[in-house]
Amino acid sequence: MDVVLLGAGGLAREAVEATRVRPSRGRITVFGYLDDAFSKQGQRIGGLPVLGPTTSADGLAAHLRFVAAVAASADPSRRSRLVERLGLPEARYARIIHPAASLAPSTIIGAGTIVLAGVVATCDVIIGRHVAVMPGCVLTHDVILGDGCTLASGVQLAGAVQVGPDAYVGSGAAIREGVRIGAGAVVGMGAVVIRDVPAGEVWAGVPARRLR
Repeated sequence: MDVVLLGAGGLAREAVEATRVRPSRGRITVFGYLDDAFSKQGQRIGGLPVLGPTTSADGLAAHLRFVAAVAASADPSRRSRLVERLGLPEARYARIIHPAASLAPSTIIGAGTIVLAGVVATCDVIIGRHVAVMPGCVLTHDVILGDGCTLASGVQLAGAVQVGPDAYVGSGAAIREGVRIGAGAVVGMGAVVIRDVPAGEVWAGVPARRLR
């Protein structure tokens, strides 16, 4: 499968490396990037070309598939807005899953999602569309990740945690069983979350408390 990454930043480069260590069967080959930064046009990043802005996606060859590879804690809905703006059918999106991720057979993963090395999903985990799960995250039984959310590296989710659409959970955060993280919420690095986080709020600390 030939894939073009939407975005050419850090997450995109990590996604490229994940495809380079995949086994030959079902192998994904990254064809290049689309990025809206003028300074990146015509450049090569990690040995791959920036082919143009994201608006040119629909004009590329029909066999190409896409993965939105942008993420920012300061703008947690950025990836979802990009996907919505392009309006491509879901069938045009691929998944990138590092072979060193340990995913139970009961794991469900939506289109356009990136799962990097060392991620563990234990049982009946649902990962939505256009989700980014960074290295070393642990998703235990019955966890649900909403569309467009991001888990930074080392996040630990106890059983039945729900992370809402476009939420961002910072590196090393730990979420107590059954807790819900609201849509568009941001959880800070290293936070210990023991109660629900309302949509759109920023929480941090041990135990985590509302910042704004």
